[in-house]
Amino acid sequence: MSASDARTGPATGRRPVIGLTTYLEQAKQGVWDVRAAFLPQQYFDAVTASGGIAVLLPPQPAPDAAAAAVLDGLDGLILTGGLDVQPELYGAERHPLTDPARPERDAWELALFRGAEERRMPVLAICRGLQLVNVARGGTLHQHLPDALGTERFRIGGGVFATNEVLVDDGSRLAGLVGPGSLDVHSYHHQGVDRLGDGLVVTARTDDGLVQAFESDGDGYLVGVQWHPEENAEDRRLFAGLVAEASVYAEGRRREVHA
Repeated sequence: MSASDARTGPATGRRPVIGLTTYLEQAKQGVWDVRAAFLPQQYFDAVTASGGIAVLLPPQPAPDAAAAAVLDGLDGLILTGGLDVQPELYGAERHPLTDPARPERDAWELALFRGAEERRMPVLAICRGLQLVNVARGGTLHQHLPDALGTERFRIGGGVFATNEVLVDDGSRLAGLVGPGSLDVHSYHHQGVDRLGDGLVVTARTDDGLVQAFESDGDGYLVGVQWHPEENAEDRRLFAGLVAEASVYAEGRRREVHA
C-alpha cells in the first residue's frame, strides 16, 4: 500500500488511528504552573499530514491494564522523544549527567510497546523511543556519548537540533522508506545504543559507528530512528510509512471481526 492510499484507509474509508506517547513534566500556561502531559506539535502534525489521526497517550497508573485497553483502539504506535530512560532498567549505575528518572513514563511506554508487539501493531520509535525499545529487548545504552565517542556532535544544546549524516543500509525496511545511502538528519541526544537488543537489526549508522536506526529481524513492522524526523516538515516519509502499515493493520483487524 502506498502512503497516499493510507490517507483514507483500505475499503472502510477510515483513517488509521496513531497513538503518540507524551511527556509528563512541569509546564506553565498563563498563571498556571502544573505537571502536565504534552507533546510538541511537530509530532502530531507529521501524523495528520501523512493521513493518520493522532491520539496523545499520557502516562497512566496501572500501565499494563491501561495499555491493553488503549491499544485496542489504535492502529499504530509512535514512541516519542524526551528525557533519558532509567539506567536501572538495563542494570547500569546512573551517570552524573543522566536525566532525572521518569519512572511513570518508562513503565507506561514499556507496557505500550510490549502490548503492541503482542498484537503485531506497527511501531515507529523516535530518539528516546529507539532507546526504550533497545532496553525492552535486553540491550544497553551509552549514558553520555561524549565519554564514549569524544564528541558533542549529537547534542549541541540550546534547543538547536544538530545536523548529522547517517548511512542507511541498502535492502532494509528503512531504505525502502527513505532510500539507501546518505541521509541528513536532525539530532538532539546525548545517549545512544551500546549493546543491541535481541531481535533487532541495525539499518543506519553515523561514520563513528553509532547506531542511528534499527528494525525488527522478523516480519513485524518496527522502525526505530535515533534522530527526530518530526523536525523536517519537508520529509514525512517515516510517518507516511507508519500510517500505511497502520492502515493494513486496521484492515486486518476488520476482516478478523467480520470473518
